[in-house]
Amino acid sequence: MADYNEMELMICVASRELEDGATVAVGTGAPCAAAMLAQKMASPGLVIIFEAGGINPILPEMPISVGDTRTFHKAVMAGSMNDTMEYCSRGFVDYTFLGGAQIDMYGNLNSTIIGDDPQHPKVRLPGSGGANDFASFCWKMMVMTVQDAKRFVEKLDFLTTPGWLTGGDSRAKSGLPADTGPYKIITNMAVMDFEPESKRMRVISLNPGYSFQDVQNNCGFELLKAEKLLDTSPPTEKELFTLREEVDPYKYVIGR
Repeated sequence: MADYNEMELMICVASRELEDGATVAVGTGAPCAAAMLAQKMASPGLVIIFEAGGINPILPEMPISVGDTRTFHKAVMAGSMNDTMEYCSRGFVDYTFLGGAQIDMYGNLNSTIIGDDPQHPKVRLPGSGGANDFASFCWKMMVMTVQDAKRFVEKLDFLTTPGWLTGGDSRAKSGLPADTGPYKIITNMAVMDFEPESKRMRVISLNPGYSFQDVQNNCGFELLKAEKLLDTSPPTEKELFTLREEVDPYKYVIGR
C-alpha cells in the first residue's frame, strides 16, 4: 500500500476532478499542485489560468504566488487580472478552487473576519481578493480544506464568497448565473457535494480510515449523506511519484 500524507491525498483526489480539455482558475499552493498533477497524468489538455494573468502556462515547477514569473512560463498569453476576470464573467472557466477560514452547509465562504463586530473583529483575514469573482462566475467551485468543526460552521461570521447562499434557488434569485456554484468539497476525511434540491452539503465518499461519524463529529452543522457512500481511492504509486518528483519536489505544499 502506498504511504502518503493527508495533503497528498487531497491533492490527488482533487486532480481527478479536472478532465482533459477543461479550464481551471487556480491560486498557488494545493490547488495549483492539483492542476499540475492533472496535466501530467490524465488531462494534458487542461488549461490553467492564474488570477494575475498567466493563461495556460507550462509550469516548470511550483510557483510561490499567482504573480510569480513561472505562472507566465511558455504561456499562451501573458495577460492581466482584468483578462482573467473577463474570461470568468464570459463563462470560459469551468473550475476554480477556493478556500476560507469558514464554510457553511451551502458552500458560502468567509475569508474576511472572525468575530461578530466588523469594526473590532477577533481576527482580520485577507478578504476576498478574486474569490468572490471566481465563485460568482466560474461554472464549478471546489474547496480543499481540513475537516474541522471550527472551519465548518452553521453560520459564517462574514459572507465573503457566495456559494448556494441560503439554499434552494436563492443563488439564481440573487442574480448570479443559475448554473454556477459550489461543486465539490475535498477534505482530509471525505469528499462532499451538494444535494441538488436543497443545495446542502452532502458526504458522497469517505477517505481511507474515516467513517461518516468521524466527518460529522468534525463539522459544526448536520451533514447529509448519500444513499450509497463510496470509498475514496487512495493515491496511486504513479500519482505520488509524479506529485513528489515533478510537481512539488521541494515540498512547498506536500510537506505541510
